[in-house]
Parts: sequence; C-alpha cells; structure tokens
Amino acid sequence: MATSTKQDYYELLGVSRKAPQKEIRQAYRKLARKYHPDLNPGDKSSEEKFKQVQEAYDVLSDAKKRQMYDQFGFETSAPGGMPEGVDPGDVQFDFGGFDFGGGGGSGGGAGPSFRDLFGQFFRGGAPAEAPSRPAAGSSLEYQIEITFWEAVHGTVKKLTIARLDTCTECHGTGTVGQPQTCTACNGTGQVTQTSGKMRFNLTCPRCGGTGRVRNICRVCGGEGRVRRSETIEVRIPAGVQTGSRVRVPGHGNAGAAGAPPGDLYIITEVLPHPFFDRRGDDLYTVVPITVTEAALGAKIEVPTIDGRSLLRVPPGTNSGQKLRLREKGVPSLRRPGHRGDQYVELQIIVPRPVDERVKELLRELERVAPEHPRKDLFERAKA
Repeated sequence: MATSTKQDYYELLGVSRKAPQKEIRQAYRKLARKYHPDLNPGDKSSEEKFKQVQEAYDVLSDAKKRQMYDQFGFETSAPGGMPEGVDPGDVQFDFGGFDFGGGGGSGGGAGPSFRDLFGQFFRGGAPAEAPSRPAAGSSLEYQIEITFWEAVHGTVKKLTIARLDTCTECHGTGTVGQPQTCTACNGTGQVTQTSGKMRFNLTCPRCGGTGRVRNICRVCGGEGRVRRSETIEVRIPAGVQTGSRVRVPGHGNAGAAGAPPGDLYIITEVLPHPFFDRRGDDLYTVVPITVTEAALGAKIEVPTIDGRSLLRVPPGTNSGQKLRLREKGVPSLRRPGHRGDQYVELQIIVPRPVDERVKELLRELERVAPEHPRKDLFERAKA
C-alpha cells in the first residue's frame, strides 16, 4: 500500500468537504486561469500548480470519484501500488508485463478476469460520464418606477442595464488563434506514469485529453464573457401593478462557451394616484354629492380612466354608499380582454346655514318630514 503526503484536494481548491459542485467549479475556474501555463510562460511552479488543480478538479467534479476519494483518500490498494497523483477514474491499465489469465482456476473462464475486476474497482463498473454541456446564462432583475397612468395604459421604457455579454474577440470560446499540439502529451491527450511493471495512462492535465491547446483570450481572461452596458427599450404592458415581472427574453447574462443567454426581468413599482385608489384590477373613488341629490336622486358625471362617465344616484342615498361602474377599472394583465370595475363611494356634503332663508327652509323640512335616525340607537347598543 502506498501512502501519499500530497495536499488534500479540497484544500487545494480552497473549498470545504461539503462544498456543492457549483462552488467547486467556480474555485477551479478561478485557479485554472491564475496558474494556466499560457498566462505564465516559463513558470514551472505555476505549471505544476495548474496540474495539481486540474487533478483535484477531475476527482471532485465526478460524483463516483469524489465518493471514492472521500472514503479512501490517497490510499488505494492495487498490485504494485498506485503512483502518487493518480486519479483512479482517469486510469487506463496496461498489463503488458503480466499474464493474469482469463478467470483463474477450473471452469474454463467462468469467472471474471483480473483485468475486468481491476477496471470495475477503479471505474465503479460504469463507463465514463459524458462531458456536461456549457451552462446557460443567468437571468437578471431590474426594478423600475412607473406612474399610475403608465401602468393603466402601458408604456415603453428605455433602460440601461449592465450584463455579461459574449466576448467579441473570442466569440465566447475563451480562446484565440489556431489550436496547437499540446506539448505535454504530444497531441495524444494522455500522459503515462509507471509503477513497477504497471503503466498508468492519465488524462493530460494541460489539454484536458483533447491533445490540442489554444491561447487564452486576453480580453476576457478565458471566461468568454465581458461586462458591458446596454440600452434597450422595454414594452410595459397595460395592467401591471407593483411587483409585476415583465420578461425580456435573451437579455440576461450570456452563457458560458456559447451557451444561450438568460432572460431579463423588469420588476415594476407603480406610484400612487391622488384620486384613483387601485386594488387589484378594481378602482375605488370618493365623489361628493349634495343633500338634494342624495334625497331626490340625480344623474352625475364622475371621472374614470376613460374620461367622464354618467352615474345614476338613487333617491334616499346615504353618505358612504358605494355604487359600481362595470368594466371601468384597470385592464387585466392575467386575463386579456377583461377589465376590473370602478367603485364610487358617495359622500354627502351638508350645506352651511349662513343665510336666514336657508335656515328657515331646513326648519320647514324638519316639520314636514321629521326624521329620527337615532331612534333605536341605545336599544341596539344594549343588545
């Protein structure tokens, strides 16, 4: 058994042992850019550090390899021992110097061969996973203030937003120029380590197994994206209210390695109006009327968002009574073609008896049609 004293993979990437894949990936990208040989030409220490970071990420980014590493660490039992720095998931075994037979013992090869057992132990009995697709860009949110009338009728707003856009120098690839043959593996995509008579073929840490390398784009630092400000026009539909989300497709952050961008979401905050009180798609207003209009009934004009509208006040209306104007509210954002209602609360304005003639008429009204509005007030209070 061979025991390694090399640095722990989690410590190498600067993450905790319970770190999620997203955090591990971000840490790897940051360190890979920092120590990449193309950005540190001639620096052997950076090249060695880059190999260590690549090796750590190859293990921790794979669920099965990570589980084996968490359980066994760097101590792995195998004939002849494992060479230091070997990632079991990337190992291909060459048994040219050995003859292990087809199954051992009697039975004409009925059991599995040593080669099969060895490969299953280090690969978990399953083929290597296909590389994951580049991640799509993240979405953005911006909050804006709009007036009551802009919310009711809809509007177009010109906004300047900051977002990650595809690098025009490398077109989102993070690299520039023609691909060159990797000098670390001479274009094979693999490097070889030996231990005794066993040879271990490992994925090349510099080219990632492709056998080809490109120069990192110096405009975006290999990220494939750069931060830019962009001015766009956004259509705000009629009927939005405070907290509404307006989606603008494709105007979020650009995706990695040419993946599609995310979306932009505009969060609206509607300023209040001094007359119209909006509650959902309905509007509430307070309209004053005279004593005569309330007693005898009348037809009055009231403001609506469409202009003037005629309202019939029934005879004997009390102050505070609400009347409804159908479909005079705000257009519904969720139900296109529908509108809310407008509720008019009537407020009776009592005349001031500044003139003696007015006082006399009020006294005459009291004698002719006496009212007792508080007749059963105390009885109801005792109930």
